[in-house]
Amino acid sequence: MMKRYSARFIVILFLGLWVSQGLPAGGVGVAEPHRPYQIGVLTTSWGPTPWVAGLREGLLALGYHEGRQFEIGVRFTQGELAALPVAARELVQLGVDLIFADSDHAAKAAQLATTHIPIVFAGVGDPVGMGLIQSFAWPGGNMTGVTTLNLELAPKRLELFREIVPSLQRVLFPYDATEAYAEAEVQAYRDAARRLGIVLVEQPVRTLEEAQAALTQIRKDAVHGILKPRHSSLNIPGFMLEATAQRGIPTMFDHTWYVEQGGLASYGADGRAVGRQAARLVEKILKGTKPAEIPVEVNSELEFAINLKVAQVLELTIAPEVVFRADRLLR
Repeated sequence: MMKRYSARFIVILFLGLWVSQGLPAGGVGVAEPHRPYQIGVLTTSWGPTPWVAGLREGLLALGYHEGRQFEIGVRFTQGELAALPVAARELVQLGVDLIFADSDHAAKAAQLATTHIPIVFAGVGDPVGMGLIQSFAWPGGNMTGVTTLNLELAPKRLELFREIVPSLQRVLFPYDATEAYAEAEVQAYRDAARRLGIVLVEQPVRTLEEAQAALTQIRKDAVHGILKPRHSSLNIPGFMLEATAQRGIPTMFDHTWYVEQGGLASYGADGRAVGRQAARLVEKILKGTKPAEIPVEVNSELEFAINLKVAQVLELTIAPEVVFRADRLLR
């Protein structure tokens, strides 16, 4: 039987990422600082995300010792976007050496909080359009990072969802209506759905209560699948996992982590890989390079994942050629 997922379960899993898995024997050429390099993480999640776990893994792989050469502390706002500015200012007041932001909103809040502390972002979709940087080659200011594709992947994500669930005709797309990014994302999925002959059931929500009601009370015969929006505000992904576990509704996500927690499938960047890539930028800053001089990188490592256990519970028969195309299968 599939486990029941809730907002509390998401919290526990995220906090589990924070448990130390051991340190490397030593890093060649890594100087011992007078005190550990303080990295403050800003996130809208319920705890350390795959991006943060990847950052830590990347620094360890580069030869840095946690506790001696770097320390990571997290300020997470549990889906509340309005709390980000306060959390960002707290990190500035604490005197961190660098701020790591794992989303568009977190990066913007960090930018507004400081003009002198280096900021490295991960997973931001349009850093130029958001005014975070001047250009990819010359970011300017105190910020650089790793960007991932999202709008560009929307058509392919919906197409793969259709291949996994051939009967897919009505797809629910819940999103935070207060996000500026949502309009472009809705349009991308709207266009893709029209080409595929799918009805996109758009569901804007503005509060945690609205999101919970929209996703945990929906009938299985009302929609044939649910698409995750880019951002995780209002605990929409957590409620989607509940919809799969309790209502038997297939779900498509943008990151493999959610498939590991009970989602049916995902297509997008690997959050841990993005974090590891960002760790190399952090190292450059640690060694004295200014963020303004470090080009923003694009993560192009895409992963298509399917949870075959969930498919079995949902009584889905996935075509062998679709299973073969998956980069990762959870059995």
